[in-house]
Amino acid sequence: MNVIGSVEWCRFQELGIPAVKARVDSGAKTSTIQADKIKPFVKDGQEWVKFEVTPIQDNRSIAIECEKRVTGRKVVKNTSGISEERFVIQTAMELGEHRMDIELTLANRDTMEFRMLLGREAFMDEFLVDVSKECVQGDVSDNELKELYRSFNREQSGLRIGVLASNPNLYSNRRLMEAGASRGHEMVFLNVEHSYMKLDVHSPEIRYRGGNILNQFDAIIPRIKPTVTFYGCALLRQFKHLGVYCLNSADAITQSRDKLFASLLFSENDINIPITGFAKSPMDTKDLIRMVNGAPLIIKLLESTQGRGVVLAETNKAAESVINAFKSVKTNILVQEFIKEANGQDIRCFVVNGKVVASMQRQAEKGEFRANLHQGGVASVIKITPEERKLAIKAAKTLNLAVAGVDIIRSNKGPLLLEVNSSPGLEGIEKATGIDLANSMIQAIERKLKFTS
Repeated sequence: MNVIGSVEWCRFQELGIPAVKARVDSGAKTSTIQADKIKPFVKDGQEWVKFEVTPIQDNRSIAIECEKRVTGRKVVKNTSGISEERFVIQTAMELGEHRMDIELTLANRDTMEFRMLLGREAFMDEFLVDVSKECVQGDVSDNELKELYRSFNREQSGLRIGVLASNPNLYSNRRLMEAGASRGHEMVFLNVEHSYMKLDVHSPEIRYRGGNILNQFDAIIPRIKPTVTFYGCALLRQFKHLGVYCLNSADAITQSRDKLFASLLFSENDINIPITGFAKSPMDTKDLIRMVNGAPLIIKLLESTQGRGVVLAETNKAAESVINAFKSVKTNILVQEFIKEANGQDIRCFVVNGKVVASMQRQAEKGEFRANLHQGGVASVIKITPEERKLAIKAAKTLNLAVAGVDIIRSNKGPLLLEVNSSPGLEGIEKATGIDLANSMIQAIERKLKFTS
């Protein structure tokens, strides 16, 4: 009896796939291969399916377009225990010197460690599995793999990247489009509100005004304004379902926009923030004010942005009036201690993939406590401390944001985190620092997708 290990390299000449690493799983009945952009069609009166295989994990610059006749459909439970119907094809597979016909189901395995799972139906009559070994039927080195896939690399044509936003003329969006194009990528501006989706097991889609299908993207850069957060994040989840990489995920954006939830996450992860209070009943207003050390204090709408929806109450009486006014119209607010020693200054750190790539200090204009540039603040370059750098990186990581604008304030207690922005503007910080942040964001996508120019 032949022996195979817990991991083996498989080849599929009929599909044009020279090598794919598979997890051998005798506990699974069915074999599955990574497939994106699955599209059924009719040929000679029979059902066929087109699909794209990205056979190397986290490398979307190598993609192989395949088509095969559909031999059936199977209902399979995924790793989350959810049943889904998958197309089934039959094809020849080579395993070392052995050749066999096997059934494969097609599924998106982007979140899995291996691009293929080899189930027991494919090997139980010919092989025994030795889980203590790997690649018994032959290994493929990194250099050999690179040579096998040299002709498949899409590096010459670049990636197709969508900027999902609302205003194509906004500085940040224009800069991203320019930066991507200058690196050889096809950049497409997608208006959030002109995009819509089809939810379907067999052929999920995202469409654009006029019916153009948007499934063929390598990556999406979300620049979603707060008023369309719910709809924009729904689109991002659909893009993820279609196998498209999103620079910031829907879940990360959603929790960053909920200031109360984000504050709870920061507290759980030992990230220092100004003392913050939250209450529902007007009966608790006086104690709420005392809890954050009294006036002056800051009152924030839970979904405020760019300094809007943020109020400074200079006396306890004024604070009571503002808090109760917000509560009377059923608006959720946070009450936060005022850091007087900051003198209207804060620090914006721009974080990309766990690294602070730029930082600036913002100074509020005279008579204003908000340092936001949209509120008249003035930006200047600043050298942040190691403690501030560590705080910014940890805050972005806590919210699982690949790109974030992290706002920090200096206090007598050390640096405090104010908030984290999941769609940070580029104009103020690029002009203040001279750093090409749009290019850094495009490079982050290239690294994630292992794209080489």
